[in-house]
Amino acid sequence: MNERLIKVNGIEICTDSFGLQGNPAILLIMGAQSSMIWWEEEFCRRLADTGRFVIRYDNRDVGRSTTYEPGQPGYTFEDMADDAVRVLDAYKIQQAHIVGLSMGGMLTQMIALRHPERVLTITLLSTSNFAPDLPPMEERIMDFFSNVGAIDWNNEQSVVEFAIDRSRILVGSKHPLDEKKVYHLAQEEIKRSKNIASIHNHGMLTGGESYLSRTGEINVPALVIHGTEDPIIPYEHGKNLAKEIPGAVLLTLEGTGHELHYGDWDIIIDSISNHTAIPNQFS
Repeated sequence: MNERLIKVNGIEICTDSFGLQGNPAILLIMGAQSSMIWWEEEFCRRLADTGRFVIRYDNRDVGRSTTYEPGQPGYTFEDMADDAVRVLDAYKIQQAHIVGLSMGGMLTQMIALRHPERVLTITLLSTSNFAPDLPPMEERIMDFFSNVGAIDWNNEQSVVEFAIDRSRILVGSKHPLDEKKVYHLAQEEIKRSKNIASIHNHGMLTGGESYLSRTGEINVPALVIHGTEDPIIPYEHGKNLAKEIPGAVLLTLEGTGHELHYGDWDIIIDSISNHTAIPNQFS
């Protein structure tokens, strides 16, 4: 791993990179409650092997980045969007292709509107602009997350079981859950975390509404990737994004849930590689 700790504006952001820094940059932004390790190393290496410089990083309150007391996040979604730009600054990258999953996709939309001069293209996986007429997450998902208070965050096995149970309810019918892989990733998550209980601060954040209501103003090439069996952000959200963002392309993953499954990596990596081959519109 090529981890580095960026210290800026009183916070620390842990990053990791793959490939040659002179190549076109792709910045990966993970979803809520998950550190950068869920962008698995093999996925990042394979993406870098397409001739890209790939950066992943820990958002605040996960992994080795700055954490806050559980229940007291001292930042907003706008701050998290700005963190992505701080990462680009630290690597001296003027413009990058931004790829975001779930909450990371929400942040990617915000970055495209808040810092358009820094964005070449965006790729939005399993995410939404949360327009009011879109369907909600499935009730069984809401029931699951309403019981997180029962987790013993000081007990590693309890936290690992939570991660496995969470993955199990988010998968679609196309791919079986690789429980062994999730087990090892969850263990790594715990080992790297400054305060694992802080991951739920992401669910308490505010902000972003003024940007997500303006997705029709995004003026960079957009690729939307969404599974038809996503139980937390239903497929209609992906279709809506592809309709709202001018010129956006929709890649539909039949039978895929809210997941970045190994079985979908080939088509996702190929699609991102092709999408990010778009010439620099500012050159």
